[in-house]
Amino acid sequence: MFDGFEEFDIPTSGATIHGRRGGSGPPVLLLHGIPETHLMWHTVAPRLAEHFTVVATDLRGWGDSGTPPSTADHEPYSMRAIARDQIEVMRHLGHDRFHLVGHDRGARCAYRLALDEPDAVTRLAVMDVVPVGDVYNRADKAFSLSYWVWSFLAAPAPVPEQFIGAAPAVLVDYMLGTWPKVKDAFPAEVRAAYVRQFSDPDTVHAICEEFRAAATLDYQQDEADRGNRKILCPLLFLWSQEGQVAKLYDDPIAIWREWADDVRGGPVPVGHFIPEEAPDETVRQLLDFLR
Repeated sequence: MFDGFEEFDIPTSGATIHGRRGGSGPPVLLLHGIPETHLMWHTVAPRLAEHFTVVATDLRGWGDSGTPPSTADHEPYSMRAIARDQIEVMRHLGHDRFHLVGHDRGARCAYRLALDEPDAVTRLAVMDVVPVGDVYNRADKAFSLSYWVWSFLAAPAPVPEQFIGAAPAVLVDYMLGTWPKVKDAFPAEVRAAYVRQFSDPDTVHAICEEFRAAATLDYQQDEADRGNRKILCPLLFLWSQEGQVAKLYDDPIAIWREWADDVRGGPVPVGHFIPEEAPDETVRQLLDFLR
């Protein structure tokens, strides 16, 4: 995997971020979702590297990136703090401006970075999410049952941490077994890496803190920006035709059009894990958008 890429560990002001870099050309940063790491891009990244300098990282608290101590208000695991890591990594690598692509949790980091650092992001692609403010404002019974992970992981410590610690593979295997439509999208070594991170108590606590921050700081920051700030760069939104975004929101792209003036995209006929279930379509869409 990732032939021709080099691994790195870059210290930022808040954590040490692990990732890989390869290719040449305009820079593009790839950010992963749950329960994944940067390995989720193992099929997509090498093909993008034929045209771009590709950087794929583990978010703070995930994979082999650092797990700094949290605080009572969960600020170290807010998307604003996590996004700061990513822009510091890109600047360390010599990229002041770059394309940005995120799936799931990585997409939340990506749009927060685009809002907070508009001069840094040239094009933004987000996959299978709507902004966290809209998630909570539109939440109902269907949301609470289908997106149970939001409530479970955001529950007070140490409840979810201890449950996950007792059987980490149960959580990961359930996500990878029920959220995709393409069931064989995860090679054994990739699946093992996803399970392994949920076997580390510090990583599990960090992930739970991220969801606690989503319900508090991330939501508050979205609401503060609503109607006051927009994403200035072009935005590509891809969502799962078979997943929860399509089921919960009648017109999900209209939600993003409230946050950016230049929005394009559409559904992809797979489950939640778009880059892993549909790598060919993901690459096609990204090349069309980023070039």
